[in-house]
Amino acid sequence: MQALPAGARRATSACALACLTGLGLLAGCASGPDYQRPAVDAPPAFKEADGAWQPAQPQAADATQPWWQRYGDRRLNDLVEQANRANQTLAAAAAQYRQARAAVDAARAAGLPTLGLAAGGGRALSNSNGVHLGNDVNLGLNVGWEPDLWGAVQRAVEAGRAGAAASADDLAAARLSVQALLVEDYFQLQSLDRQIALYERTVAAYARALDLTRHQQAAGVALRSDVANAEAQWQAADAQRIDLVLQRSQLEHAIAILTGQAPATFSLAPATDDAAPLPQVPAGLPSALLQRRPDIAAAERRAAQANANIGVARAAYYPSLSLSGADGYNAADPRHLFEAPARVWSLGLGLAATLFDGGLRKSRDAQAVAAWDQAVAQYRQTVLGAFQEVEDNLAAQRWLAQEAAVQDRAAAASKLSEQLALQQYRAGTVTYLAVVVAQAQALANERLAVQLRGRQRVASVALVKATGGGFDADAPPAANAGLAATVAKNP
Repeated sequence: MQALPAGARRATSACALACLTGLGLLAGCASGPDYQRPAVDAPPAFKEADGAWQPAQPQAADATQPWWQRYGDRRLNDLVEQANRANQTLAAAAAQYRQARAAVDAARAAGLPTLGLAAGGGRALSNSNGVHLGNDVNLGLNVGWEPDLWGAVQRAVEAGRAGAAASADDLAAARLSVQALLVEDYFQLQSLDRQIALYERTVAAYARALDLTRHQQAAGVALRSDVANAEAQWQAADAQRIDLVLQRSQLEHAIAILTGQAPATFSLAPATDDAAPLPQVPAGLPSALLQRRPDIAAAERRAAQANANIGVARAAYYPSLSLSGADGYNAADPRHLFEAPARVWSLGLGLAATLFDGGLRKSRDAQAVAAWDQAVAQYRQTVLGAFQEVEDNLAAQRWLAQEAAVQDRAAAASKLSEQLALQQYRAGTVTYLAVVVAQAQALANERLAVQLRGRQRVASVALVKATGGGFDADAPPAANAGLAATVAKNP
């Protein structure tokens, strides 16, 4: 390339700068439709909420609230904190979020100029117009830029930001899911501990009853069948106790995995105290779920991502413009590389447009529109599913409380019936079959009473999860609350 006079270079550079400025101003258009949140019909109130449930003020999804501490169990608090630190599902979700953030940066970089440095040297022999042997040394900077005239990069960045926000909400949803599953497993394990304790007392009582029948038989006032019935009752209760121990072992293993530990190195001592009263969970308004539940927020962000991808697809209909430039030095002798005669530069402009592609752009546009329709349908279905979960668990809290109260009375009555049957058997007024029936009924009612208290606690956790996590709905958010909010504020 031949070097131009300094005046010509300045004029050319000024012209190029003016062109680049004009193109930069044009690069503000964005193809495709602007995003609008899909409309959702939210009911004014929950059907299953009675007067005891007070509407909570809506807040953004925040999986950092220590909602599990409201149950007043220090051992549970320690387990959830371990899960927050070491659970591998959360580690994978966090890594996926970092990938999404990096994808936003990659999309943004596509709209910026590229700058490169090139250097080289060589020695060649040519026989054009005579034999020549010479050197060639070059050093220069190369710059290239494809202006985003039709907003393809802008839409791609918009889609990436929406995807990153969805990934952040996925992380929040995964954290809430792991926390809720751990707390549910813990309460189920405590329920099994109480059932095991019930069966241990029952097995001991049945052993005493077996001794009674044996003494009665030895005295000639009881039949051999009475002893057989008593022994069968005793052995069956002990078998059920062993099955409960198996279930407890499996739940303990599940809790170990949730906290990021191997089951072989993890154990939980049996629960010895009675369950604390359940804390009150604010039900909130149906519309609040649209802000509090991270899975709903993620589905809505994916709808925004699909909308932006429509703009990316439609930008392919327009021509693309590319600009390039180079400035450097080229000389045969390295000693003269940086002298004025060795100075070389170039400016280039290219325009490309697709005239026929066999319907490729049209099909990609149709795919993007279909993906948008799918994302909207999934968002609305997620909202409807959230409404159902809250209704289900509101109903569970309400009716399980009433069922537990009735079952407690049934357990007390059956326990009294068992005691009376034993007294009557000792007096010889009834056969031992009446005692067996009374004992079986008492054990079944007591076990059901314990199970109902466990189900109440599990339903309480499920309601926390269904409402997006956090008891204190009107409390200020935590300092690090909401990765999705961070993405929105720092794109």
